[in-house]
Amino acid sequence: MNTPIISIRGVSRHFGAFTALDNIDLDVKQGEFFSLLGPSGCGKTTLLRMIGGFMEPSSGKIMIDQKPMDGLAPNQRPTNMVFQNYAIFPHLNVADNVGYGLRKLRLDKAQFTARVQEALERVGLSGLGHRGGHELSGGQRQRVALARALIMQPKVLLLDEPLSALDKKLREQMQLELRRLQRAVGITFILVTHDQYEALSMSDRVAVMFKGRIAQVAPPQDIYQRPASRDVADFLGGMNFIEAQIEAEDALELKLASPLTGPITLARRDGFAQGLGKATLGIRPERLRILGPKETAPIEITGTLYDKVYYGEVTHYSVAVRGNTQPLQVAVTNSSGGPELAAGSEVKVGLDRSALVLLAP
Repeated sequence: MNTPIISIRGVSRHFGAFTALDNIDLDVKQGEFFSLLGPSGCGKTTLLRMIGGFMEPSSGKIMIDQKPMDGLAPNQRPTNMVFQNYAIFPHLNVADNVGYGLRKLRLDKAQFTARVQEALERVGLSGLGHRGGHELSGGQRQRVALARALIMQPKVLLLDEPLSALDKKLREQMQLELRRLQRAVGITFILVTHDQYEALSMSDRVAVMFKGRIAQVAPPQDIYQRPASRDVADFLGGMNFIEAQIEAEDALELKLASPLTGPITLARRDGFAQGLGKATLGIRPERLRILGPKETAPIEITGTLYDKVYYGEVTHYSVAVRGNTQPLQVAVTNSSGGPELAAGSEVKVGLDRSALVLLAP
């Protein structure tokens, strides 16, 4: 799992004066589920298409399995792609759709049938080989597209937002199935998505992209709990931001103060520039809690509850506090016996120092 199957060095892509990708360096490991995550227009699909050979970089190098891909067409690369619209042939049945790429191999009928049946079993479509391509549900179309890509036994499977057209329940089901399938076949999957929860739930590692650049590459838990910058923190889930002042520092620690937290000391993060000045602290809403009358916390913030939204398993409270331009967002898991809080109530919000994340500008 330590050998890169894909190495990208100094890759840029320009469309006239517009820079879609700006000097990308990235390694993707053998056998990992890797996601490219970011807002629309950040360059993630452009990068995926260049890996697959559907587009050439303006500069830089792409290596797959330690071989340069310069000038190689998609069908000459050890990759296959599942497109966003699946590209199912409506005039062919499921078996012929899945086996379409095999025909160039000139297998005999028995070999062809065996490979197709194996691919259908792998994606849970056994017995549906004779169904017409136009008779498939959204989930079945997605499975056919996967089977058609995997039957060619690529070293890397490229997935361009393959779940975006599915409803929420089916999308969540297919996320689990895709992850199971990747573990079963053991090849590298690269997923492009703008859905943070999709990337976090499925991936071994995630690259977060903004404006043609990679902002952070890390496992999902690190991306979420220790975002490298305010942009990454803001894009992944809810995040409260608190402005603080750096009052003292050394090579290991920063001493900060803010109207909300008072004086605190935090470990210096890699890449955090030296020099006294302003800093930003992040706190995830679920790391905050509304304190009961007899409860205490290492850090307590008094505020006024002015809004709440019920989401079933959790309730999100908005608490206005002095010294912060934005209200604090507090996510509380719903359970029996919890306090009924009304808008206008004065509340205390508690947190541990470990909930505070020092963010790069």
